[in-house]
Amino acid sequence: MPLIMGMSVLLICQFLGELLARGLMLPVPGPVFGMVILLVGLMVRGKVPDSLRLTGEGLLRYLTLLFVPAGVGLMVHGALIGRDLWPILITLVVSTALTLGVTAWVLDRLNRRRSRQ
Repeated sequence: MPLIMGMSVLLICQFLGELLARGLMLPVPGPVFGMVILLVGLMVRGKVPDSLRLTGEGLLRYLTLLFVPAGVGLMVHGALIGRDLWPILITLVVSTALTLGVTAWVLDRLNRRRSRQ
């Protein structure tokens, strides 16, 4: 029963996120909003329920299976990817550098705020 409860919480959060994304017509995927809803709920509660922890650990155990469709897609569409290889590589490098830079900036700001307190 705990697995069903944990999965229900995850699916409800994803459903609410989808409703929010489609209702507001924002270019953000519904599951992203669902994760934010889940985060807010967990912060309000103050701890992770055992059922949700158990479900999360079960999903993480089989996370590698989720990479199989992506690998098959790379093999099937290899020629298409090869034609657009440079734009793909440039986008990957720039987005990774941007993400690292923003993460470092946020971490620096949080450390400065913590040291003042």
